[in-house]
Amino acid sequence: MLRAGVIGVGRLGSAHAGCYAKIPEVELVGIFDSDKKLREQVAGRHGCEAYPSLDSLLGEIDIASVAVPTISHFEVAEPCLNKGVHVLIEKPLTTTLSEAEQLLRLSQKRGLKLQVGHIERFNPAFLAAKEHIEKPMFIETHRLAQFNPRGTDVDVVLDLMIHDLDLISHVVGQPMTDLQASGVEVITESDDIANVRLNFEGGCVANLTASRISAKSMRKMRLFQRDAYISIDFLNRKSELYKLISIGEGDSKVAEETIVGKIPVADSGKTILYSKLRIEEADMLLTEVSSFVRAVKEDTTPEVPPEEGLEALRLALTTIEAISSHKKSLSV
Repeated sequence: MLRAGVIGVGRLGSAHAGCYAKIPEVELVGIFDSDKKLREQVAGRHGCEAYPSLDSLLGEIDIASVAVPTISHFEVAEPCLNKGVHVLIEKPLTTTLSEAEQLLRLSQKRGLKLQVGHIERFNPAFLAAKEHIEKPMFIETHRLAQFNPRGTDVDVVLDLMIHDLDLISHVVGQPMTDLQASGVEVITESDDIANVRLNFEGGCVANLTASRISAKSMRKMRLFQRDAYISIDFLNRKSELYKLISIGEGDSKVAEETIVGKIPVADSGKTILYSKLRIEEADMLLTEVSSFVRAVKEDTTPEVPPEEGLEALRLALTTIEAISSHKKSLSV
């Protein structure tokens, strides 16, 4: 049995505690939060102990979820790793590259698992589409949310856009070569809406928009690649595939209604096949936490290793810097 703890038990941290309580190979030992009343309430709800300090909890556990505000990620994760505790840390990894690099080195030095909580990697819609993604050349994302004070300790890039920066970096698998970005503060003192255009080695171009002041929520990604178009709806958990094939190549059992058009090419032609991909419904957070537990027990690489969390953070901070430079150029 792995002994688990959760540090920071707001909405998300409490959900982490609930996940550990459901995993047979794990004993949820306890939680810590600086809010005494909150930690006692959550501990009572999940049948574990409310520890009065971080240090007292760390001496009793093997693994931990860190779900404190982003600004405190480093100061909480570092003592966890120093105590020999494997860590699942919510995204973004930290607020600075130097802190992220220190955590990466520390986890490597101590031989500990450090997984970053980019939960959209575990979205059933993404998992269904992933096997069809091959060398995308143009990607467009829209991640729009209604305003919520939670998360406004960072700007919209670190709050929302970093999800898509991580996903795109993951599927493209090439270094970024150029980046242009702009952003606007509307409600808070940091950017509430942002747009970025990325160019990658190999020719892929990605255009991302994120907003936390929208009237309606949307989380969509569209990918265009040779002979295929893939649409992923993260919010409604739907994925669609439009694939161009030569006539005669398709499965003879494909239903007629999935053929949406024919394109004549000389004496032959091509057919566009439409597929609504099969989605395996799952609890995303439970899947994420279970993958972390599995990586620890089986000594395998986490689904979202710290190196990839570091790269997502690097892209996010580069985007923020580009937005700042853009604003300065406008004020000259």
